[in-house]
Amino acid sequence: MINLKNNSDSIPELMESIPQYFIPEKSEGVNAVIQFKLSGEQGGDWIVTIRNKECKVTKGNALDPRLVFSAEAQDCLDILTDKLDAVKAFMMGRIALKGDIKLAMKLASFFKVTQ
Repeated sequence: MINLKNNSDSIPELMESIPQYFIPEKSEGVNAVIQFKLSGEQGGDWIVTIRNKECKVTKGNALDPRLVFSAEAQDCLDILTDKLDAVKAFMMGRIALKGDIKLAMKLASFFKVTQ
């Protein structure tokens, strides 16, 4: 997943910063709506839309998302800040994916991953 090492502990700040890590040329031909359903403290619903080599994040629920990512808000925060490995979290049942799993596998390649 995206490694947003900006030391933020706020889901809203992190979700809103996702577009700045977007690499437009990597998303050639992609038209996708991804729903993030986060529970717990700082939980909420976020929509990441990738279309026409642009990435937009809004709060709310998508009508027909291509992929739904469900997790505790803290687990999502830990994945996005590289404190929790996304694959391990998935295998442990801490995150759930519904929909286009191929898109989920390619998603990280659309963003700059900091080390």
